[in-house]
Amino acid sequence: MVFSWRGGPGAPSLLLSLLLLTVWEAGSGQVHYSVPEEAKHGTFVGRIAQDLGLELAELVPRLFRVASKGHGDLLEVNLQNGILFVNSRIDREELCGRSLECSIHLEVIVDRPLQVFHVEVEVKDINDNPPVFREEEQKVLISESAPLDSHFPLEGASDADIGVNSLLTYRLGLNEYFTLKIITKNDKSILPELVLRKSLDREETPELNILLTSQDGGKPELTGSVQIKISILDVNDNAPEFDKPGYKVVLFENVPNGTRVIQLNASDLDEGVNREISYGIRLILPVSEKCVFSINSETGEIRIYGKLDFEENNEYEIQVNAIDKGIPSMAGHCTILVEVLDLNDNTPEVMITSLSLPLREDAQVGTVIALIRVSDRDSGANGQVTCTLSPHVPFKLVSTFKNYYSLVLESTLDRESVANYVLVVTARDGGSPSLSATASVSVEVADVNDNAPAFAQPEYTVFVKENNPPGCHIFTVSARDADAQENALVSYSLVERRVGERALSSYVSVHAESGKVYALQPLDHEELELLQFQVSARDAGVPPLGSNVTLQVFVLDENDNAPALLPRPGAGGASGALSELVSRSVGAGHVVAKVRAVDADSGYNAWLSYELQPAAGGARSPFRVALYTGEISTTRTLDEADSARQRLLVLVKDHGEPALTATATVLLSLVESGQAPKASSRVLAGAAGAEAALVDVNVYLIVAICAVSSLLVLTLLLYTALRCSAPPTEGACGPGKPTLVCSSAVGSWSYSQQRRQRVCSGEGPPKTDLMAFSPCLPQSGEDCLNPSSEVSH
Repeated sequence: MVFSWRGGPGAPSLLLSLLLLTVWEAGSGQVHYSVPEEAKHGTFVGRIAQDLGLELAELVPRLFRVASKGHGDLLEVNLQNGILFVNSRIDREELCGRSLECSIHLEVIVDRPLQVFHVEVEVKDINDNPPVFREEEQKVLISESAPLDSHFPLEGASDADIGVNSLLTYRLGLNEYFTLKIITKNDKSILPELVLRKSLDREETPELNILLTSQDGGKPELTGSVQIKISILDVNDNAPEFDKPGYKVVLFENVPNGTRVIQLNASDLDEGVNREISYGIRLILPVSEKCVFSINSETGEIRIYGKLDFEENNEYEIQVNAIDKGIPSMAGHCTILVEVLDLNDNTPEVMITSLSLPLREDAQVGTVIALIRVSDRDSGANGQVTCTLSPHVPFKLVSTFKNYYSLVLESTLDRESVANYVLVVTARDGGSPSLSATASVSVEVADVNDNAPAFAQPEYTVFVKENNPPGCHIFTVSARDADAQENALVSYSLVERRVGERALSSYVSVHAESGKVYALQPLDHEELELLQFQVSARDAGVPPLGSNVTLQVFVLDENDNAPALLPRPGAGGASGALSELVSRSVGAGHVVAKVRAVDADSGYNAWLSYELQPAAGGARSPFRVALYTGEISTTRTLDEADSARQRLLVLVKDHGEPALTATATVLLSLVESGQAPKASSRVLAGAAGAEAALVDVNVYLIVAICAVSSLLVLTLLLYTALRCSAPPTEGACGPGKPTLVCSSAVGSWSYSQQRRQRVCSGEGPPKTDLMAFSPCLPQSGEDCLNPSSEVSH
């Protein structure tokens, strides 16, 4: 909006009026702009932000936006400067047509707080459209006998602009026969007319061409022109005639739309308009609602209009009229016979009925699965249909009647190999080229219980630690059944048997659905090392099928038994203590007693070590105990300062986690040399008898341990000799990935995953103990070892 200002006596009041007007317009939210049509992109329209009283800094924070229904991309606002500009081409004629008023309504919306403004942008017309005639050439027919001053209306031009830009004037090209007259109609529009000023003579001038020009009132002016073709008509006294009264045409069906059927040619002996002929179809037999043929009224050319279908009609009769343009008009007639030939244009049809599905996998060969019927609307060879099947194994097609087939089972089925067959039936006619159609048949094979549940392997080995909680899950068996639905529904059960005096079901149970095996009670390695049983898997088919799997449950030892001290036969002492007499004259290293203990556990948990507890008061004892043998020996020569009665406490400890212990009390009496009484023959005989009884009890165990230990010691000695012959490398035991098993006074112990064992000698006290162990299988990534023999040196 542009305002101008000039000072004067009434200036303050005028300024005040303008300010009030501006405030009123801003408050009402109504702003008007104008822009010429066809303005270039970026053309300035108005400072919309300023005119609406908005600050430029508020446009983006307040979400300033412009909306226009249907014209959102014509105008745009620059949010940096608040200017409304032309965004794309504006065509007033396209926007508003012939309407005198043309404007674009914009809704300007700002938020925070919400305000809505209405902006009207008037689109002004420019003279951008010239006068246009509907046709490039106008034809006027005038009889040569027309009287002078006859009027012949012409079609005027039109201008898409409005106002002065659409005010038209006409002028006629130079000629000696006609002048131009302008007729004003009631709606203020004008039309040009030709006025005959000179008599026409067809023989002298059969045709006239005059240029009619129209000019609008715009600046600059634009013009348009049309050629007026004036044909001078002759007097009509001859009818049109065809070359022959009848014609015959042969066509194939389905010829393309627009194909020419025949070119008719009628002639007229008259001249001018009297010999101009118009062709038309009078009748088509058989009568149909569809138009199958069309004729060019000027040329007499008949073409296909639609589609010829032999199956609907194979012959047509067309009656044609040729009418001249004389006054009065005269007509001639002829008949065209159109014969339609068949083409192979219909594909065969395949219909499948009476499906016997699903088909049991034990169905007999020759079972009829479906009935198939094929058909073709064509005639002759085009309608002869043959039927094939793919893939044809294990099915085949059997022809039962003309165009009727049966789908038959040709070989046995196995649902586990193929559960569903998709068969394609192809029907092909005898045309050239032949046409075919296909239909799919999905044959579902119903399951029969012909597969027993199968385990992945016939036997499983399970390791369970002893003292397990009752009801703990130890293993899960799983069998797969290749059948389907209830035939593949597997349930599990124990194969009952006796384990000693008790039933197997008192030890373990199996969940019927999941196959989880549970231990019903704590297992004791010392009582039961191996529990072997079978689990049966059975499906829900009729009749049911089943199979068994064997489980070998090894009960792994835990350190649940403390070492137990063995009393020495014939040994004296109170409260079960071991009493011995020791001469003061014995030297260092003399064995004075031996503590014997056993552990009911196995492996590492039964490997015992012996420790001498410190004496009361911190006094050093002249005795020591061997780490693994339990032999008590002197560490030095006894002297007079040593107490005559020595009380030793020996701690016996296994190597379990946590370790369990027992304490042995050894009472030693120191006597002078020669005073140690010898055991009576009766005592010695009693001791020998007790030891013989012990040997009788453990003879088999000792024989077995000795045999295994001897074989292992021999193997270790041979292996050590071979290794020692090699050049020495890192450490006393040599290099290599195998882990060493070295026994010394400190009781070191390790186990190799490669199941290889080595023996080496370490520096230490003169007595060392060798413990030989045979490993058992680990569980949950932990290694376990069972001692097999013990050798003392």
